[in-house]
Amino acid sequence: MSYSSNNGYIESLINKEITMKNPFPYFATAAALFLFGCGQSSQSGSEKTDSLAKLADTVISTGCFKAVDQQDTASLSVNTLGDGKVKGRLLINFQEKGKNDGEIEGVYKGDTLFVDYTFKIGTTNETVYKNPLALLKKDGKLILGVGQIETSLGRSYFVKGKPINFEKGRFTFAPVPCE
Repeated sequence: MSYSSNNGYIESLINKEITMKNPFPYFATAAALFLFGCGQSSQSGSEKTDSLAKLADTVISTGCFKAVDQQDTASLSVNTLGDGKVKGRLLINFQEKGKNDGEIEGVYKGDTLFVDYTFKIGTTNETVYKNPLALLKKDGKLILGVGQIETSLGRSYFVKGKPINFEKGRFTFAPVPCE
């Protein structure tokens, strides 16, 4: 063999070795098949969404509570949903001012239930109010806390960094049978 033919032969061997030693095409193909297989399931996308929606609407626990502070009373019902959200109803009867009646919606963060309370005051007032509430779960009871609230862009919330005081709260809700 002459030098030029040897050179071509050596180049072809080098190219073959590089092709044989480079596993990237094999791994890329295997990875693509694996990822495609993992993305498949027995449920279609809409079936998964429907399942999640059903879970979100499923009530996994219900609790009813009453609280009394002198002449003022309050009743609270709480439904914990499958997705961890809490929904319910809060009615506060003030002896002097009438009643606040509305819905709560929120989540537990640790042992504290943070909710938005959407309510009307009295029976003739059509104005809807929305305030944040915090209820500490302690010894099976829910203690309504008092905290500094501010409003920004039409939304009220507890001031970040300011503590919520659960000792100054007027209402401690004790569990009662649901009616």
